Amino acid sequence: MKYLCSMISKAKIKYIHSLELKKNRKAEGKFVAEGPKIVGELLAVGQASLLAATREWFEKNSPISSSTEKYEVTEEELRKISFLQHPQMVIGVFDIPNKHSTPPSITQEAYTASAAWDSSLILALDGVQDPGNLGTIIRIADWFGITDIVCSEDTADAYNPKTVQATMGSIARTKIVYTDLSAYLESLPNETPVYGTMLDGTDIYEQSLTHHGVIIMGNEGKGISKEITRHINHRLFIPGYPKDRPSAESLNVAIATAITCAEFRRRSLLEDTRKE
Repeated sequence: MKYLCSMISKAKIKYIHSLELKKNRKAEGKFVAEGPKIVGELLAVGQASLLAATREWFEKNSPISSSTEKYEVTEEELRKISFLQHPQMVIGVFDIPNKHSTPPSITQEAYTASAAWDSSLILALDGVQDPGNLGTIIRIADWFGITDIVCSEDTADAYNPKTVQATMGSIARTKIVYTDLSAYLESLPNETPVYGTMLDGTDIYEQSLTHHGVIIMGNEGKGISKEITRHINHRLFIPGYPKDRPSAESLNVAIATAITCAEFRRRSLLEDTRKE
């Protein structure tokens, strides 16, 4: 394995560790991913700028681009580099996609008397703070075929190592944009269905749901902010069961996202079945 460096330097380890901080990720335009599953998913859609991995991993994952820095490391060295308690064979450094800097657009022309809006569901996050929650939400979006996620500027960083790990590779298939969420929603055509989960909303299982639109999920403690609430034209509530007894005060935002997305997709499948 002559193309591999026999030893990773302390300076290179320090560089990888520096990417744990958002300011350094932003300055370098890089993020760290760990483990065969996540690194493999990212390599399937692009290349790494750096890979530090065990000999076993390299032997199973050859060839690797000649432009990638490659370091064969021992298990002990991997533990020194890794952000995880139990490292998993490989660590990769990847480019943060700059192509995802523009939010998905929805045009007024999409709405006509004779044509339905042929676009997809967009997930919008208003101040989601926990990296684990964000990573799980990205994974949920990927599962339900939602590829566009628009985040408020105060939402946790999607390229935080904890977030990347929680996505389990789904970050490779989603377009994540950070923007002024209120301004983005303001820019949408008036006819755009904008859904939000609210305690004073209509039972999601009784509410009419469209194939398309924007689904907003709010902060773990405060929910959807007042500024964003004014853009919502369909308030949804996820009821507890049974309704006549005390229950948990609220749902975790990632769990609420999963329930909401599942119901949207279930309705779409039902409508498609009826048309056949």
